[in-house]
Amino acid sequence: MKQFNRAFFRDLMRLAKPYWSKSEERWSARGLFALIVILNLLMVYISYRITEWYNTFWNALQHYDAPEAWHEILVFAILVVPYIIAAVYQTYLTQALQIRWRRWLTERYLGAWLARATYYHMQVLGDGTDNPDQRIADDLSSFTAQTLNLVVGVLSSITTLVAFLAMLWGLSAHVPIPWHGAKILIPGYLVWAAAIYSLAGTVLAAWVGRPLINLNFNQERFQADFRFSMVRLRENSESVALYGGEEREHDHFRSRFATLFGNFWQIMRRTRRLNWWVSGYGQAAVIFPVLVSLPAYFARLIQIGSIMQISSAFGQVQGALSFIVNSYTGLASWHAVVDRLRYFEQAMDEIRVLRETHYKIHRHDGPRLRVTDLTVRLPDGRELLRDLKFEEERGARMLIMGPSGSGKSTLVRAIAGIWPFGEGEVELPEGEPALFLPQKPYLPLGSLREVLLYPFGAPATSEEELRSALALAGLPALSERLGESRLWAQVLSLGEQQRLAFARIFLQRPAWVFMDEATSALDEPAEGQLYLALVEKLPRTAVLSVGHRSSLLSFHESRLLLQGEGRWSVEAIPQAGAIPRDGHGSQG
Repeated sequence: MKQFNRAFFRDLMRLAKPYWSKSEERWSARGLFALIVILNLLMVYISYRITEWYNTFWNALQHYDAPEAWHEILVFAILVVPYIIAAVYQTYLTQALQIRWRRWLTERYLGAWLARATYYHMQVLGDGTDNPDQRIADDLSSFTAQTLNLVVGVLSSITTLVAFLAMLWGLSAHVPIPWHGAKILIPGYLVWAAAIYSLAGTVLAAWVGRPLINLNFNQERFQADFRFSMVRLRENSESVALYGGEEREHDHFRSRFATLFGNFWQIMRRTRRLNWWVSGYGQAAVIFPVLVSLPAYFARLIQIGSIMQISSAFGQVQGALSFIVNSYTGLASWHAVVDRLRYFEQAMDEIRVLRETHYKIHRHDGPRLRVTDLTVRLPDGRELLRDLKFEEERGARMLIMGPSGSGKSTLVRAIAGIWPFGEGEVELPEGEPALFLPQKPYLPLGSLREVLLYPFGAPATSEEELRSALALAGLPALSERLGESRLWAQVLSLGEQQRLAFARIFLQRPAWVFMDEATSALDEPAEGQLYLALVEKLPRTAVLSVGHRSSLLSFHESRLLLQGEGRWSVEAIPQAGAIPRDGHGSQG
């Protein structure tokens, strides 16, 4: 875990700089930030005037000067009204800048996460990077809010320090230290007292609170893991219910929460130790400036108004110098958020490098599907396919078969462009839509209509077309539920979900369909009906199917047989009357 060192701030700049230097919003963001700074300067100036006011007002009270005291109350009211307005709008503008920055970062991170199936590669090929959803949804919100608050806080501390150090230095000249009848005058006496007091507090707070950085980082991860485990149960509720796995799931939840609970207790204990110091330090700061002024007061060298002014000015300087002490818990949380975003970016960069290093499967536009010299490997380098060659025209139908582990699904991923390990050439017409159907279809959140039109169905598709597609897919009972928004992946059985995927084909009429055991949950008659409807309704759609059943042969014209250890063969299916042709290493 990196602390607040050069590497941390370098990575912080990498996260924050693009919005302020390259985004289309950079000028409006800079303008908002400038307004925030101006309001901050106004608030510091008014605080300075109020501190001067303390001297006049309290001296008037000490001398029972009622007209002067009432006049100073009016002056105070004149000063405090613009201060309140500035404070309200500084918060408002900071929040406006925060949400705009968060929106831009969210778009940027979502774009990077979704680009070229990075989300898939991070899960399958990387270390998984725990809870990327939380990093985008929660950590970006925390990052923008905490970063702006810290920057504004630092700026406020610096301007306050500059203004009130000058005041304290001037007041020091009027606060000599009486010593055995002599008056010892130390230049900047009050400034040095404030600096020593604040430095001691900062060093001790940093020493006591440093472990909070790592604890907060882990707490965010444990919270996300606990929540995600419950999301997984919701997504797989039927399977868990059928297994009767409630007790095991309960044990799993308890185990994850126990980890979260234990870490939070460590945070509590460490925060308690920090708060002992911070609270004591803050309370002592109330009396400390009075203590350093009392000798001069009792020697009748200053009046009570001077003590009140010194106390206020000292509080401002001490507060500015003690920014780290007062903000250490927030700094620890902020550090953890920055770390999580840094590691998320690093994980995406690693996937990008992995693709650039290993992905040598070149995709081109062409009049047909043509696979040339395609070699597909596993991440460990083992070859699944070697020098695969075949081509298919529009309307052709090929069945891909082979034993488990021979690379059937991986070949489909390579053609789709999401499998990075291999080399070769894949041509596919760019202007013609292609639909890839996995064994378990993805059903997005939303109405049944939205599910049917996913991913590229026309929004203006009529109700009649939707009902017709459902009827062709064997789901006429769903025709009256098109407007319902449900978790359809849980409402429908796997067989019904696979039928729904075929309804998408009938609706969206892709030029190319790639199916990876897309009918495995259906019986052979149902499977045959769907394929027959596909052949009859979309005769110009090319179909490449991955399957094990021999019943599928009658719906295809050729077969690609994967034989293991890189070997393969392409042969015409006898009913189609074509001549078999063997590929590299074919056994015939």
